[in-house]
Amino acid sequence: MPLLSVDKLTKSFGGLTAVSNVTMNIEKGELVGIIGPNGAGKTTLFNLFTGVYTPTSGSIKLDSDGEVKELGGLKPYNVTKAGLARTFQNIRLFKDLTVLDNVRIAMHQNIQYKLPSAFFRFNKFYNEEESLREEAIKLLDIFHLSHKKNELAKNLPYGEQRHLEIARALATKPAILLLDEPAAGMNPNETANLTETIEWIRQEFKLTILLIEHDMSLVMKICERIYVLDYGMMIASGKPAEIRANKKVIEAYLGEDVSNA
Repeated sequence: MPLLSVDKLTKSFGGLTAVSNVTMNIEKGELVGIIGPNGAGKTTLFNLFTGVYTPTSGSIKLDSDGEVKELGGLKPYNVTKAGLARTFQNIRLFKDLTVLDNVRIAMHQNIQYKLPSAFFRFNKFYNEEESLREEAIKLLDIFHLSHKKNELAKNLPYGEQRHLEIARALATKPAILLLDEPAAGMNPNETANLTETIEWIRQEFKLTILLIEHDMSLVMKICERIYVLDYGMMIASGKPAEIRANKKVIEAYLGEDVSNA
């Protein structure tokens, strides 16, 4: 089955249905985009995938190393353990902790030592903590942040904070990475750099990536397939060229200028 399989997923808040009967499949290794107008239900969909919300109905299944897990209803930390990690539209870092500690925290879900080792400071605790520290620094080095490992996260420029958030998500060793508007607030140079970074991450970490984005130049350049939401419903899916030419998508979101680009 696909790496991520979503079947008839629905989320209602009282009388408001934010996501309605959404079905989608993400294959291993794909880079897939989700687009649509503001309020279309894109972030709600991510919140359902990651355990922030519990589905009203429908299923979300992740095929993790041949073991199919139902993610709907799981707590966020259990979703992360299952192999799904995310970033947020509004960057969420531990801003008063160092750059290094932000990444180390994400790695602790994979620690092997038990509470007594931590409490009594046995050798197993020190050895594993040092190993995690070295691994975190290597990850920061990939994003050119290792020289700032002791700086507070809140003191980083916006673009570097975005890279740190992605590095922290990667530290959980996910099978699939969800990026919620990663280019939000970035200037054209930063967006161009991010575009290259996302594609590089997919190749280097052998990841499947699902992203929400309003920057159509980024989406059309790197996404192999695109899903389109409008008023919580899936109105189209296909390759970038197909989405650009889709009349429903043009009317709901893209407009003639983008469709003819």
